[in-house]
Amino acid sequence: MTLLIGFVGALLITVVLWDVFETIVLPRRVTRRVRLTRLFYRFTWRPWRAIARAIRKKKRRETFLGIYGPLSLLVLLTVWAASVVFGFALLHWAIGSRMGTVNSAANFFIDFYYSGTTFFTLGLGDVTPLGAAARAITVIEASIGFGLLALVIGYLPVLYQAFSRREVNISMLDARAGTPPTAVELLGRHQEAHSMPKLDEWLRDWEMWAADLMESHLSYPALCFFRSQHDNQSWLAALSTVLDVCSLVMVGIDGVAKWQAQLTFKMARHALVDISQIFNTSPLQHDRSRMTDEVLAQLRVQLLQREVTLSDEPGDNKTLEDLRALYEPYTQVLSRYLIMSLPEWLPKSRTSDNWQTSAFEIRSPAPDQPFKTCMLKPPTPSRVRAPFHKED
Repeated sequence: MTLLIGFVGALLITVVLWDVFETIVLPRRVTRRVRLTRLFYRFTWRPWRAIARAIRKKKRRETFLGIYGPLSLLVLLTVWAASVVFGFALLHWAIGSRMGTVNSAANFFIDFYYSGTTFFTLGLGDVTPLGAAARAITVIEASIGFGLLALVIGYLPVLYQAFSRREVNISMLDARAGTPPTAVELLGRHQEAHSMPKLDEWLRDWEMWAADLMESHLSYPALCFFRSQHDNQSWLAALSTVLDVCSLVMVGIDGVAKWQAQLTFKMARHALVDISQIFNTSPLQHDRSRMTDEVLAQLRVQLLQREVTLSDEPGDNKTLEDLRALYEPYTQVLSRYLIMSLPEWLPKSRTSDNWQTSAFEIRSPAPDQPFKTCMLKPPTPSRVRAPFHKED
């Protein structure tokens, strides 16, 4: 019986340490389905997502969903530490609980307490190991606890640096493509600024962004649950918008070469497909619901109104549909799984960009007057409202 308990303890420690190695150290996607971290996120995200869907107000729902990513990291670290502590307690129990205590006899609870103080290197001294085996286990556990703490200290900064790099381009997309971003708005604003030749440069930057997204989110899948600072932005919406723009350029936009759009499309789709495999989310059947024939006709009209000419040769509509079929099934399934809204093809009327909105302004400034704002008169102190207020 004691051998079995010792084997279970050693197995638990090995499984946890290997899971820590795969999650923090190993820079590649792990395809195994039976994995501690994968099971943790599967069994915690499902109930969290169900509760979020029951929240009617979008702002509160987004706030609730935004807590999950950072909180899940803290809980996962706690699960790792508790599992290792429990595993070493089983080892101490298997060798006979050889502990010297001050006021009580050794038992499993003393073993668990001693294992915790050793793992976190507290060194209280009220319980001491007796015998060579207990001392050897103590040294090994203290070393593992110190090493795991060092890994965590190095892990969190890298994670948040990757998150910050991701969000920079998403924030910059607001002024270029509107909020929420759309391909039509982005092309229209480039045309109005006479910057169509510079669209290649913009696509090149997003090719690099997609490559960085794939590398960071495959190495650290928890980043997929981290949401943007604004409720109407997300990495999935930005990636979908970039793919939409690439699809239109690949069909044919006057004054824009197709080569860079093809490169960006390939990189963005590669990132999208690989990230969807992290969650074992099979792509949905392409039902063309995101762009119907009526939406396509309106898209052409709106582009023409903004002096952007989309090719209308025979077979162009079929080409656009085939390109959409390569990525929309993946964006839609990730949108459902992560509860992240996808942007429409056409911009919404009467919407303001994020940079145009403020809690201290009566109205948003007109797009052609970006620096002219109409400010409120200074309110009395009793009526000042904080910019980050709770919902009424």
